[in-house]
Amino acid sequence: MTIRVKFFASLREQIINPSTEVDGSQAKTISDVWALATDEPMPAHVLCSVNLDHKDPGDPVADGDEVAFFPPITGG
Repeated sequence: MTIRVKFFASLREQIINPSTEVDGSQAKTISDVWALATDEPMPAHVLCSVNLDHKDPGDPVADGDEVAFFPPITGG
């Protein structure tokens, strides 16, 4: 099975393939998904979600999940 991976906002512009899939059997955590999907180190303050729920990079993933990455959001 696979894990769907999406990158948004400025991350989308930096990643070669901003909407991709990775082998679910090789990924145990959200950080693993990032490493499999990119050649870049994961930014320190990137926001993550699994199946539309906010998560931390060390949280687990499973086959069939959708993992999304967002840059930190600021506003005022």
